Amino acid sequence: MTSAMAILVVLFVTLIAMRVPIAFVLGLACLGAAVALGHPDAALTIASDMANGVDSFALLAIPFFIIAGEIMGAGGMARRLVNLAAVLVGRLPGGLALVNTVTCMLFGALSGSAAAAISSIGAFMIPEMERKGYRTDFSIAVTTASATTGLLIPPSNIMIVYAVVASNVSVAALFLAGVFPGVLIGLCIGFVCVLLGGKSGGRGDASSLRQLLRAAVQAFPGILLVVFVLGAIMTGVCTATEAAALAVAYAMLLWIADRFVEARQEKPSLARAGALALDRVFRRELTPLLLRSARTTAIVLLLIATSRAISVLLAAEQVPQQVSAALLGLSENPFLLLLLINLTLIVVGTVMDMTPAVLIFTPILLPVSIELGLDPVHFGIILIANLSIGLCTPPVGTCLFLGCSVGNRSIADVSRSMLPFYVAMALALLLITFFPALSTWLPTWMGQM
Repeated sequence: MTSAMAILVVLFVTLIAMRVPIAFVLGLACLGAAVALGHPDAALTIASDMANGVDSFALLAIPFFIIAGEIMGAGGMARRLVNLAAVLVGRLPGGLALVNTVTCMLFGALSGSAAAAISSIGAFMIPEMERKGYRTDFSIAVTTASATTGLLIPPSNIMIVYAVVASNVSVAALFLAGVFPGVLIGLCIGFVCVLLGGKSGGRGDASSLRQLLRAAVQAFPGILLVVFVLGAIMTGVCTATEAAALAVAYAMLLWIADRFVEARQEKPSLARAGALALDRVFRRELTPLLLRSARTTAIVLLLIATSRAISVLLAAEQVPQQVSAALLGLSENPFLLLLLINLTLIVVGTVMDMTPAVLIFTPILLPVSIELGLDPVHFGIILIANLSIGLCTPPVGTCLFLGCSVGNRSIADVSRSMLPFYVAMALALLLITFFPALSTWLPTWMGQM
Protein backbone atom coordinates (compact mmCIF):
# COMPACT_ATOMS: atom_id res chain seq x y z
CA MET A 1 0.00 0.00 0.00
CA THR A 2 1.41 3.40 -0.99
CA SER A 3 1.67 6.22 1.52
CA ALA A 4 -1.16 8.04 -0.27
CA MET A 5 -3.48 5.04 0.10
CA ALA A 6 -2.45 4.65 3.74
CA ILE A 7 -3.34 8.30 4.35
CA LEU A 8 -6.68 7.80 2.58
CA VAL A 9 -7.56 4.80 4.77
CA VAL A 10 -6.45 6.51 8.01
CA LEU A 11 -8.39 9.68 7.21
CA PHE A 12 -11.46 7.66 6.22
CA VAL A 13 -11.50 5.60 9.42
CA THR A 14 -10.74 8.60 11.63
CA LEU A 15 -13.44 10.80 10.14
CA ILE A 16 -15.99 7.98 10.28
CA ALA A 17 -15.15 7.51 13.97
CA MET A 18 -15.70 11.25 14.47
CA ARG A 19 -19.16 10.86 12.88
CA VAL A 20 -18.42 13.25 10.04
CA PRO A 21 -21.06 12.92 7.26
CA ILE A 22 -19.96 10.30 4.77
CA ALA A 23 -19.87 12.68 1.78
CA PHE A 24 -17.37 14.92 3.59
CA VAL A 25 -15.42 11.87 4.77
CA LEU A 26 -14.94 10.77 1.18
CA GLY A 27 -14.03 14.24 -0.06
CA LEU A 28 -11.55 15.01 2.72
CA ALA A 29 -9.94 11.57 2.57
CA CYS A 30 -9.54 11.93 -1.19
CA LEU A 31 -8.04 15.42 -0.79
CA GLY A 32 -5.55 14.18 1.81
CA ALA A 33 -4.43 11.31 -0.42
CA ALA A 34 -4.13 13.60 -3.45
CA VAL A 35 -1.96 16.05 -1.50
CA ALA A 36 0.23 13.14 -0.33
CA LEU A 37 0.74 12.19 -3.98
CA GLY A 38 2.23 15.63 -4.51
CA HIS A 39 -0.30 16.86 -7.04
CA PRO A 40 0.14 20.66 -7.36
CA ASP A 41 -3.56 21.28 -8.06
CA ALA A 42 -5.11 18.59 -5.86
CA ALA A 43 -8.19 20.59 -4.84
CA LEU A 44 -8.89 21.72 -8.40
CA THR A 45 -8.49 18.17 -9.75
CA ILE A 46 -10.85 16.74 -7.13
CA ALA A 47 -13.41 19.47 -7.83
CA SER A 48 -13.20 18.63 -11.55
CA ASP A 49 -13.64 14.89 -10.83
CA MET A 50 -16.65 15.65 -8.63
CA ALA A 51 -18.26 17.73 -11.35
CA ASN A 52 -17.65 15.01 -13.92
CA GLY A 53 -19.12 12.46 -11.54
CA VAL A 54 -22.58 14.04 -11.64
CA ASP A 55 -22.41 15.14 -15.29
CA SER A 56 -24.57 12.29 -16.56
CA PHE A 57 -27.97 12.36 -18.22
CA ALA A 58 -28.87 9.02 -16.64
CA LEU A 59 -28.44 10.48 -13.15
CA LEU A 60 -31.24 12.97 -13.85
CA ALA A 61 -33.61 10.05 -13.25
CA ILE A 62 -32.71 10.09 -9.55
CA PRO A 63 -34.30 13.45 -8.57
CA PHE A 64 -37.38 12.59 -10.63
CA PHE A 65 -37.82 9.22 -8.90
CA ILE A 66 -37.24 10.91 -5.53
CA ILE A 67 -39.99 13.44 -6.26
CA ALA A 68 -42.32 10.69 -7.50
CA GLY A 69 -41.70 8.71 -4.29
CA GLU A 70 -42.42 11.77 -2.14
CA ILE A 71 -45.67 12.37 -4.01
CA MET A 72 -46.75 8.76 -3.57
CA GLY A 73 -46.07 9.11 0.14
CA ALA A 74 -47.98 12.39 0.39
CA GLY A 75 -51.06 10.96 -1.31
CA GLY A 76 -53.21 8.12 -0.10
CA MET A 77 -51.24 5.38 -1.85
CA ALA A 78 -49.59 4.05 1.31
CA ARG A 79 -52.95 3.43 2.98
CA ARG A 80 -54.39 1.74 -0.13
CA LEU A 81 -51.37 -0.56 -0.35
CA VAL A 82 -51.86 -1.52 3.31
CA ASN A 83 -55.51 -2.34 2.59
CA LEU A 84 -54.53 -4.50 -0.38
CA ALA A 85 -51.86 -6.33 1.61
CA ALA A 86 -54.32 -6.86 4.48
CA VAL A 87 -56.86 -8.65 2.31
CA LEU A 88 -54.13 -10.70 0.59
CA VAL A 89 -52.14 -11.98 3.57
CA GLY A 90 -53.75 -10.60 6.71
CA ARG A 91 -55.50 -13.89 7.50
CA LEU A 92 -52.24 -15.88 7.63
CA PRO A 93 -50.30 -16.50 10.89
CA GLY A 94 -48.47 -13.32 11.85
CA GLY A 95 -50.92 -11.58 9.54
CA LEU A 96 -50.19 -7.94 10.39
CA ALA A 97 -46.44 -8.55 10.20
CA LEU A 98 -46.96 -10.02 6.74
CA VAL A 99 -49.13 -7.03 5.81
CA ASN A 100 -46.26 -4.79 6.85
CA THR A 101 -43.81 -6.81 4.75
CA VAL A 102 -45.93 -6.87 1.60
CA THR A 103 -46.80 -3.18 1.91
CA CYS A 104 -43.16 -2.16 2.34
CA MET A 105 -42.25 -4.26 -0.71
CA LEU A 106 -44.94 -2.59 -2.81
CA PHE A 107 -44.32 0.93 -1.58
CA GLY A 108 -40.54 0.54 -1.76
CA ALA A 109 -40.91 -0.55 -5.36
CA LEU A 110 -43.17 2.39 -6.19
CA SER A 111 -40.94 4.97 -4.50
CA GLY A 112 -37.56 3.38 -5.25
CA SER A 113 -36.47 4.30 -1.73
CA ALA A 114 -36.16 2.20 1.42
CA ALA A 115 -36.17 5.33 3.57
CA ALA A 116 -39.44 6.51 2.03
CA ALA A 117 -41.02 3.11 2.72
CA ILE A 118 -39.97 3.20 6.38
CA SER A 119 -41.18 6.76 6.87
CA SER A 120 -44.51 6.34 5.06
CA ILE A 121 -45.45 2.77 6.04
CA GLY A 122 -43.72 2.55 9.42
CA ALA A 123 -45.41 5.71 10.68
CA PHE A 124 -48.77 3.95 10.95
CA MET A 125 -47.93 0.23 10.66
CA ILE A 126 -45.61 0.17 13.70
CA PRO A 127 -48.25 1.69 16.06
CA GLU A 128 -50.94 -0.52 14.49
CA MET A 129 -48.85 -3.65 15.13
CA GLU A 130 -48.33 -2.52 18.74
CA ARG A 131 -52.10 -2.24 19.20
CA LYS A 132 -52.49 -5.81 17.91
CA GLY A 133 -50.03 -7.18 20.45
CA TYR A 134 -46.73 -7.19 18.56
CA ARG A 135 -43.59 -6.06 20.34
CA THR A 136 -42.43 -2.64 19.18
CA ASP A 137 -38.86 -3.78 18.47
CA PHE A 138 -40.17 -6.67 16.34
CA SER A 139 -42.47 -4.30 14.44
CA ILE A 140 -39.55 -1.97 13.71
CA ALA A 141 -37.39 -4.90 12.60
CA VAL A 142 -40.07 -6.10 10.16
CA THR A 143 -40.43 -2.62 8.66
CA THR A 144 -36.68 -2.05 8.41
CA ALA A 145 -35.89 -5.38 6.74
CA SER A 146 -38.89 -5.29 4.39
CA ALA A 147 -38.21 -1.74 3.18
CA THR A 148 -34.89 -2.74 1.61
CA THR A 149 -36.63 -5.02 -0.91
CA GLY A 150 -37.70 -1.89 -2.78
CA LEU A 151 -34.07 -1.31 -3.71
CA LEU A 152 -34.16 -4.47 -5.85
CA ILE A 153 -37.77 -4.38 -7.08
CA PRO A 154 -37.86 -1.74 -9.85
CA PRO A 155 -37.71 1.15 -10.33
CA SER A 156 -34.63 1.70 -8.17
CA ASN A 157 -32.36 4.72 -7.89
CA ILE A 158 -29.35 2.68 -6.83
CA MET A 159 -29.61 0.53 -9.96
CA ILE A 160 -29.26 3.68 -12.04
CA VAL A 161 -26.14 4.61 -10.09
CA TYR A 162 -24.68 1.15 -10.68
CA ALA A 163 -25.50 1.27 -14.39
CA VAL A 164 -23.67 4.60 -14.70
CA VAL A 165 -20.50 3.45 -12.93
CA ALA A 166 -20.42 -0.05 -14.48
CA SER A 167 -20.87 1.28 -18.05
CA ASN A 168 -22.44 -0.75 -20.85
CA VAL A 169 -25.05 -2.11 -18.42
CA SER A 170 -28.67 -1.60 -19.41
CA VAL A 171 -30.91 0.06 -16.82
CA ALA A 172 -33.86 -1.91 -18.22
CA ALA A 173 -31.93 -5.18 -17.77
CA LEU A 174 -31.08 -4.24 -14.17
CA PHE A 175 -34.68 -3.33 -13.41
CA LEU A 176 -35.91 -6.69 -14.70
CA ALA A 177 -33.08 -8.59 -13.02
CA GLY A 178 -34.10 -7.25 -9.62
CA VAL A 179 -37.69 -8.49 -9.70
CA PHE A 180 -37.20 -12.13 -8.62
CA PRO A 181 -34.36 -11.44 -6.14
CA GLY A 182 -36.41 -8.68 -4.50
CA VAL A 183 -39.43 -10.93 -4.19
CA LEU A 184 -37.22 -13.76 -2.90
CA ILE A 185 -35.86 -11.60 -0.09
CA GLY A 186 -39.41 -10.51 0.72
CA LEU A 187 -40.53 -14.16 0.89
CA CYS A 188 -37.67 -15.02 3.27
CA ILE A 189 -38.59 -12.07 5.49
CA GLY A 190 -42.24 -13.12 5.33
CA PHE A 191 -41.29 -16.64 6.45
CA VAL A 192 -39.71 -15.15 9.59
CA CYS A 193 -42.89 -13.13 10.15
CA VAL A 194 -44.98 -16.31 9.99
CA LEU A 195 -42.66 -18.14 12.41
CA LEU A 196 -42.27 -15.36 14.96
CA GLY A 197 -45.13 -12.96 14.37
CA GLY A 198 -47.86 -15.54 14.77
CA LYS A 199 -46.84 -16.09 18.39
CA SER A 200 -47.68 -12.53 19.38
CA GLY A 201 -50.02 -10.80 16.97
CA GLY A 202 -52.00 -13.70 15.59
CA ARG A 203 -54.12 -13.46 12.47
CA GLY A 204 -56.31 -10.80 10.99
CA ASP A 205 -59.93 -11.13 9.92
CA ALA A 206 -60.89 -13.08 6.83
CA SER A 207 -61.63 -10.98 3.75
CA SER A 208 -64.36 -11.49 1.19
CA LEU A 209 -63.88 -11.51 -2.57
CA ARG A 210 -65.65 -8.16 -2.71
CA GLN A 211 -63.15 -6.64 -0.26
CA LEU A 212 -60.27 -8.05 -2.28
CA LEU A 213 -61.58 -6.61 -5.53
CA ARG A 214 -62.23 -3.23 -3.94
CA ALA A 215 -58.73 -3.06 -2.42
CA ALA A 216 -57.16 -4.14 -5.73
CA VAL A 217 -59.06 -1.50 -7.70
CA GLN A 218 -58.07 1.22 -5.23
CA ALA A 219 -54.38 0.25 -5.30
CA PHE A 220 -54.23 -0.44 -9.04
CA PRO A 221 -53.45 3.14 -10.20
CA GLY A 222 -50.38 3.29 -7.98
CA ILE A 223 -49.11 -0.17 -8.91
CA LEU A 224 -49.61 0.78 -12.54
CA LEU A 225 -46.77 3.27 -12.08
CA VAL A 226 -44.21 0.43 -12.02
CA VAL A 227 -45.73 -1.15 -15.13
CA PHE A 228 -45.79 2.25 -16.81
CA VAL A 229 -42.11 2.99 -16.07
CA LEU A 230 -40.81 -0.48 -16.99
CA GLY A 231 -42.93 -0.68 -20.11
CA ALA A 232 -41.77 2.71 -21.35
CA ILE A 233 -38.11 1.81 -20.84
CA MET A 234 -38.23 -1.74 -22.24
CA THR A 235 -40.17 -0.81 -25.36
CA GLY A 236 -37.69 1.94 -26.11
CA VAL A 237 -40.35 4.64 -25.97
CA CYS A 238 -38.13 6.65 -23.64
CA THR A 239 -34.99 6.46 -21.52
CA ALA A 240 -34.97 5.81 -17.77
CA THR A 241 -34.63 9.56 -17.16
CA GLU A 242 -37.58 10.41 -19.39
CA ALA A 243 -39.64 7.62 -17.81
CA ALA A 244 -38.83 9.04 -14.37
CA ALA A 245 -40.06 12.47 -15.45
CA LEU A 246 -43.28 10.94 -16.78
CA ALA A 247 -43.63 9.05 -13.47
CA VAL A 248 -43.61 12.40 -11.64
CA ALA A 249 -46.40 13.69 -13.90
CA TYR A 250 -48.43 10.50 -13.38
CA ALA A 251 -47.92 10.56 -9.60
CA MET A 252 -48.93 14.23 -9.59
CA LEU A 253 -52.23 13.40 -11.29
CA LEU A 254 -52.91 10.67 -8.72
CA TRP A 255 -52.10 13.10 -5.90
CA ILE A 256 -54.51 15.72 -7.22
CA ALA A 257 -57.17 13.02 -7.71
CA ASP A 258 -56.71 11.92 -4.06
CA ARG A 259 -57.17 15.46 -2.82
CA PHE A 260 -60.21 15.90 -5.07
CA VAL A 261 -61.84 12.79 -3.58
CA GLU A 262 -61.11 14.11 -0.07
CA ALA A 263 -62.61 17.49 -0.96
CA ARG A 264 -65.73 15.86 -2.42
CA GLN A 265 -66.37 14.16 0.92
CA GLU A 266 -67.08 17.62 2.26
CA LYS A 267 -69.88 17.75 -0.36
CA PRO A 268 -69.07 20.95 -2.21
CA SER A 269 -69.77 21.36 -5.93
CA LEU A 270 -67.45 19.76 -8.47
CA ALA A 271 -65.87 23.11 -9.29
CA ARG A 272 -65.40 23.95 -5.62
CA ALA A 273 -63.92 20.48 -4.90
CA GLY A 274 -61.48 20.90 -7.77
CA ALA A 275 -60.44 24.32 -6.51
CA LEU A 276 -59.92 22.93 -2.99
CA ALA A 277 -57.84 20.01 -4.32
CA LEU A 278 -55.59 22.29 -6.36
CA ASP A 279 -55.24 24.71 -3.44
CA ARG A 280 -54.19 21.93 -1.05
CA VAL A 281 -51.67 20.48 -3.50
CA PHE A 282 -50.07 23.57 -5.02
CA ARG A 283 -50.39 26.14 -2.25
CA ARG A 284 -50.01 24.08 0.93
CA GLU A 285 -48.25 20.79 0.24
CA LEU A 286 -46.13 21.05 -2.92
CA THR A 287 -43.49 23.51 -1.67
CA PRO A 288 -42.45 21.49 1.44
CA LEU A 289 -42.49 18.31 -0.65
CA LEU A 290 -40.15 19.84 -3.24
CA LEU A 291 -37.87 21.11 -0.48
CA ARG A 292 -37.63 17.61 1.01
CA SER A 293 -36.93 16.18 -2.44
CA ALA A 294 -34.26 18.82 -3.07
CA ARG A 295 -32.51 18.02 0.21
CA THR A 296 -32.54 14.29 -0.54
CA THR A 297 -31.31 14.87 -4.08
CA ALA A 298 -28.52 17.14 -2.87
CA ILE A 299 -27.33 14.50 -0.40
CA VAL A 300 -27.39 11.74 -3.03
CA LEU A 301 -25.61 13.79 -5.70
CA LEU A 302 -22.96 15.02 -3.24
CA LEU A 303 -22.29 11.39 -2.32
CA ILE A 304 -22.02 10.50 -6.00
CA ALA A 305 -19.66 13.42 -6.66
CA THR A 306 -17.24 12.67 -3.82
CA SER A 307 -17.41 8.93 -4.50
CA ARG A 308 -16.52 9.60 -8.12
CA ALA A 309 -13.46 11.61 -7.05
CA ILE A 310 -12.20 8.85 -4.80
CA SER A 311 -12.87 6.25 -7.52
CA VAL A 312 -10.69 8.21 -9.94
CA LEU A 313 -7.92 8.36 -7.35
CA LEU A 314 -8.13 4.60 -6.72
CA ALA A 315 -8.04 3.92 -10.45
CA ALA A 316 -4.97 6.15 -10.86
CA GLU A 317 -3.22 4.14 -8.14
CA GLN A 318 -4.31 0.89 -9.86
CA VAL A 319 -6.10 -0.31 -6.74
CA PRO A 320 -8.77 -2.27 -8.70
CA GLN A 321 -6.10 -4.23 -10.55
CA GLN A 322 -4.20 -4.94 -7.34
CA VAL A 323 -7.33 -6.12 -5.52
CA SER A 324 -8.35 -8.26 -8.48
CA ALA A 325 -4.94 -9.91 -8.66
CA ALA A 326 -4.89 -10.47 -4.89
CA LEU A 327 -8.34 -12.09 -4.81
CA LEU A 328 -7.72 -14.29 -7.82
CA GLY A 329 -4.41 -15.32 -6.29
CA LEU A 330 -6.06 -16.51 -3.08
CA SER A 331 -7.91 -19.40 -4.68
CA GLU A 332 -9.02 -20.85 -7.99
CA ASN A 333 -12.34 -21.92 -6.49
CA PRO A 334 -15.10 -19.54 -7.73
CA PHE A 335 -17.39 -20.65 -4.88
CA LEU A 336 -14.92 -19.51 -2.20
CA LEU A 337 -14.14 -16.26 -4.02
CA LEU A 338 -17.81 -15.37 -4.33
CA LEU A 339 -18.28 -16.04 -0.62
CA LEU A 340 -15.31 -13.76 0.09
CA ILE A 341 -16.75 -11.02 -2.13
CA ASN A 342 -20.11 -11.30 -0.35
CA LEU A 343 -18.44 -11.15 3.05
CA THR A 344 -16.42 -8.11 2.01
CA LEU A 345 -19.51 -6.29 0.74
CA ILE A 346 -21.49 -7.06 3.91
CA VAL A 347 -18.68 -5.61 6.02
CA VAL A 348 -18.50 -2.57 3.74
CA GLY A 349 -22.25 -2.11 4.05
CA THR A 350 -22.03 -1.92 7.84
CA VAL A 351 -19.72 1.13 7.72
CA MET A 352 -20.63 2.89 4.46
CA ASP A 353 -23.84 4.15 2.90
CA MET A 354 -25.06 2.36 -0.22
CA THR A 355 -24.42 5.02 -2.89
CA PRO A 356 -20.71 5.62 -2.17
CA ALA A 357 -20.19 1.88 -1.66
CA VAL A 358 -21.58 1.15 -5.13
CA LEU A 359 -19.49 3.90 -6.71
CA ILE A 360 -16.24 2.90 -5.01
CA PHE A 361 -16.43 -0.90 -5.00
CA THR A 362 -18.00 -1.51 -8.39
CA PRO A 363 -14.77 -0.63 -10.27
CA ILE A 364 -12.79 -2.74 -7.78
CA LEU A 365 -14.90 -5.91 -7.64
CA LEU A 366 -16.65 -5.95 -11.02
CA PRO A 367 -13.47 -7.04 -12.89
CA VAL A 368 -13.04 -9.89 -10.39
CA SER A 369 -16.62 -11.03 -10.86
CA ILE A 370 -16.25 -10.97 -14.64
CA GLU A 371 -13.12 -13.13 -14.31
CA LEU A 372 -15.24 -15.56 -12.30
CA GLY A 373 -17.78 -15.72 -15.13
CA LEU A 374 -20.50 -13.50 -13.63
CA ASP A 375 -22.55 -11.26 -15.87
CA PRO A 376 -22.30 -7.55 -14.87
CA VAL A 377 -26.08 -7.46 -14.42
CA HIS A 378 -25.96 -10.43 -12.05
CA PHE A 379 -23.08 -8.86 -10.11
CA GLY A 380 -25.07 -5.63 -9.78
CA ILE A 381 -27.92 -7.50 -8.12
CA ILE A 382 -25.47 -9.29 -5.79
CA LEU A 383 -23.88 -5.94 -4.90
CA ILE A 384 -27.18 -4.24 -4.13
CA ALA A 385 -28.50 -7.24 -2.16
CA ASN A 386 -25.36 -7.23 0.00
CA LEU A 387 -25.47 -3.51 0.67
CA SER A 388 -29.19 -3.72 1.45
CA ILE A 389 -28.29 -5.90 4.42
CA GLY A 390 -25.79 -3.23 5.46
CA LEU A 391 -28.60 -0.65 5.56
CA CYS A 392 -30.12 -2.69 8.41
CA THR A 393 -26.95 -3.18 10.46
CA PRO A 394 -25.12 -0.90 12.89
CA PRO A 395 -23.05 1.22 13.11
CA VAL A 396 -24.07 3.13 9.95
CA GLY A 397 -27.30 1.34 8.94
CA THR A 398 -29.46 4.17 7.62
CA CYS A 399 -32.67 2.17 7.54
CA LEU A 400 -32.11 0.78 11.03
CA PHE A 401 -31.58 4.26 12.48
CA LEU A 402 -34.65 5.61 10.66
CA GLY A 403 -36.80 2.70 11.81
CA CYS A 404 -35.70 3.20 15.42
CA SER A 405 -36.48 6.90 15.10
CA VAL A 406 -39.97 6.23 13.73
CA GLY A 407 -40.68 3.56 16.38
CA ASN A 408 -38.92 5.43 19.21
CA ARG A 409 -36.73 2.52 20.31
CA SER A 410 -32.99 2.06 20.85
CA ILE A 411 -30.64 0.52 18.29
CA ALA A 412 -29.63 -2.20 20.77
CA ASP A 413 -33.23 -3.38 21.32
CA VAL A 414 -34.10 -3.48 17.63
CA SER A 415 -30.78 -5.07 16.62
CA ARG A 416 -31.63 -8.14 18.70
CA SER A 417 -34.98 -8.48 16.93
CA MET A 418 -33.21 -8.05 13.59
CA LEU A 419 -31.12 -11.22 14.04
CA PRO A 420 -33.59 -13.69 12.44
CA PHE A 421 -34.13 -11.25 9.59
CA TYR A 422 -30.36 -11.05 9.01
CA VAL A 423 -30.34 -14.83 8.67
CA ALA A 424 -33.26 -14.75 6.23
CA MET A 425 -31.68 -12.02 4.10
CA ALA A 426 -28.31 -13.80 4.11
CA LEU A 427 -29.98 -17.04 2.94
CA ALA A 428 -31.68 -15.15 0.11
CA LEU A 429 -28.34 -13.54 -0.77
CA LEU A 430 -26.68 -16.95 -1.12
CA LEU A 431 -29.46 -18.13 -3.43
CA ILE A 432 -29.14 -14.97 -5.52
CA THR A 433 -25.36 -15.41 -5.72
CA PHE A 434 -25.19 -19.07 -6.68
CA PHE A 435 -28.31 -19.28 -8.84
CA PRO A 436 -27.70 -16.65 -11.54
CA ALA A 437 -30.94 -17.49 -13.34
CA LEU A 438 -32.86 -15.73 -10.55
CA SER A 439 -31.36 -12.49 -11.85
CA THR A 440 -30.71 -13.16 -15.51
CA TRP A 441 -33.69 -15.20 -16.69
CA LEU A 442 -36.29 -12.40 -16.85
CA PRO A 443 -34.13 -9.79 -18.65
CA THR A 444 -32.93 -12.49 -21.06
CA TRP A 445 -36.51 -13.62 -21.74
CA MET A 446 -37.54 -9.99 -22.31
CA GLY A 447 -34.68 -9.46 -24.73
CA GLN A 448 -32.76 -6.96 -22.57
CA MET A 449 -29.60 -9.10 -22.20
